[in-house]
Amino acid sequence: MNSTAVEASRNILTRLHDVMASRSNAQAKLNNVVNAIGESLNSEVCSIYLLREGMLELFATRGLKQEAVHVTRLAIGEGLVGVIADQTEMLNLAEAAAHPDFSYRPETGEEKFHSFAGVPIVRRERAVGVVSVQHADPRRYEDVEIEALQTVAMVLSEVITNAELVDEEEARSLREEQTGPEQLRGLTLVKGLASGVAVFHQPRITIEHVVAEDTEAERQRVYMAFDKMREQIDHISSQAEFGVGGEHEEVLTTYKMFAYDEGWTRRINEAIDSGLTAEAAIERVQQRTRMRMRQIDDPLLADRMHDLEDLANRLLRIVSGQIGTAAKMGLRSDAILIARNLGPAELLEYDRRRLKGVILEEGSLTSHVVIVARAMGIPVLGRVRSLRTVVREGDALLLDSDQATATVRASPAMIEAFEARFAKNKERQAAYAKMRDVEPVSMDGQRISLMINAGLRDDMANLSLTGADGIGLFRTEFQFLVSATLPSRERQTRLYREVLDAAGSRPVKFRTVDIGGDKTLPYLRHDDDGMVEENPAMGWRALRLALEREGLLKVQARALLEAAAGRELNVMFPLISEPWEFDAAKDVFDTQLAFLKKRKKAMPEAIRYGVMLEVPSLAEQLDIIAPKISFLSIGTNDLTQFLFAADRSNPKLAERYDWLSPSILRFLKRVVDTVSPYDVDVAVCGEMGGRRLEALALLGLGIKRLSITPAAVGRIKEMVTRTNVAEIEAVVSGWLANPPADLRSVMADWARERNIISD
Repeated sequence: MNSTAVEASRNILTRLHDVMASRSNAQAKLNNVVNAIGESLNSEVCSIYLLREGMLELFATRGLKQEAVHVTRLAIGEGLVGVIADQTEMLNLAEAAAHPDFSYRPETGEEKFHSFAGVPIVRRERAVGVVSVQHADPRRYEDVEIEALQTVAMVLSEVITNAELVDEEEARSLREEQTGPEQLRGLTLVKGLASGVAVFHQPRITIEHVVAEDTEAERQRVYMAFDKMREQIDHISSQAEFGVGGEHEEVLTTYKMFAYDEGWTRRINEAIDSGLTAEAAIERVQQRTRMRMRQIDDPLLADRMHDLEDLANRLLRIVSGQIGTAAKMGLRSDAILIARNLGPAELLEYDRRRLKGVILEEGSLTSHVVIVARAMGIPVLGRVRSLRTVVREGDALLLDSDQATATVRASPAMIEAFEARFAKNKERQAAYAKMRDVEPVSMDGQRISLMINAGLRDDMANLSLTGADGIGLFRTEFQFLVSATLPSRERQTRLYREVLDAAGSRPVKFRTVDIGGDKTLPYLRHDDDGMVEENPAMGWRALRLALEREGLLKVQARALLEAAAGRELNVMFPLISEPWEFDAAKDVFDTQLAFLKKRKKAMPEAIRYGVMLEVPSLAEQLDIIAPKISFLSIGTNDLTQFLFAADRSNPKLAERYDWLSPSILRFLKRVVDTVSPYDVDVAVCGEMGGRRLEALALLGLGIKRLSITPAAVGRIKEMVTRTNVAEIEAVVSGWLANPPADLRSVMADWARERNIISD
């Protein structure tokens, strides 16, 4: 905004202030407003349309025929004015009649005017009216004029609301009725069904006061907000994770560039000079940014403009004093959380009784928040484009993450169909819950061990709720992911002890920390010369990182040993690719054990060591490692993507592989056969074991131990009780010897015929 624009805006705001301070009625004030705007912008026509009874009604005009006032009405989406209100976007046209949505209204006498510009009057993210200008000469309005017009629209929003010229609830319902149901598509991150109202993780700020009473005071408020925002960005940048180059550093560098950009600061200052409050000035500059974003075709540049949008939202929250997330304010009803992205600690701040689902603009299958959400049983849909432009705070949402969709403002028929599915799911879950005390024994008398995966202290309640045999995988990294600093040995010991106490006599297999790669921690510095891992799942993570950071593994080893004093301790090492890695990890535990014995500390009564088979290379050396271990847990999620060279975090490949592929089943069968001569318990940990058809195939391979999500225990128990294990073993052996073209379909038909899986 240059000096001319500042002067024009200040002139208009001064005149508007005088008009609003007068004792005239609302209609007289609007008549004076259009005259003030027209004269200030030297425009032949200025008109104000307001939303009333579902239509945009001409409320006041300078230059059009007066008899058209309160007569000319346009539907949302009809004509240029209707398009502006519908899309909440500005129009600036040299020749109005050339626009495809132009609608001529003869009663207005507008045929002699060629140029047209209009901006929406927005209240709580919805258009409640339009202010437009027209001129006889065919020309586009200059940026100075458009910016002044947008400033006017902001003031009018406050004015017409205070005068109760529009009904905000009507505007809300009309918008919903006008747009109707809309289905969003994304990537399934955590499966499940949920319904609730949309709640933004970072709520938008509603600007209540637009015109400044003390310009200098507003300027000081903005300066203080800038200082605080820059402190926040500098603090984030100083964290170890962001100090080593790569994508994170690029993002933070861009943030810092915008945070310290003098041009951005100057534009906000100029908006304040024109007479706006600090909040209105930030929003005014942000509107210009949004306009530019819509004109950008370059994805990289568009991302940078999104960064500026995020930063402006941060500044707006600081200056308004509303810096908390929706979690701080509390959820008042069943909610679907809306966010660009989310951290695991932020997710855990929400009331689990009210938080029903999450929809993200970004997100990946391996992101931290997805790992935690899956453990919490909260469905998550990610990669939903233009989320915030379609969904508004308070919108009713139906989330069907099973089908990778979410429906906004669903019709009654859609709601009824969804509720029927939801009720059927609940009914099925209730039936599974009744199997809590049922032993998972097959029809031919074979006892199958069903354990659950966990990672949080609260997860332990699921043992009694499901009747599971124990914890087959306790992900110790959750404590690291949700912590702002490296968890101390005392904190780790306390958590592990509480977990063992809650488990009682049931076993718990603690997997040593699996961080690094895609699970980066801000407090853990990387010594990799800024190298970016292109495929973090196959990178420097899990035991590879823990062996390099021996202090990290030492602390965890001692915490586990002390927590398990007087009890059995089961320790599992992740991402083993060579037997020597197991030997090195066990040496760390042996050293800590000797240290504790020397100090006459209480010891675990027994220690059982195991490994996760996730890296295919380990399968070639099982005969070497098997004599050293007590159990082997097959991690099907990572193992499968490595076997197929299909990155699960890539949306195009996420569903590419099939767990019932003969390649996978033959590989697993070979593992089972290789280990069978040794005294080693073989289990499957991962999503594969929680799906009935896949679990049935695992039984057919001779695997009798599964560690799955708590929600899957009931349905797997039911499947086991309907299965003759000896029969499925024989059938699977035949299928693997001579695989059918579509093994999944053949197996599904076989299971349905025997009522093993009925739906």
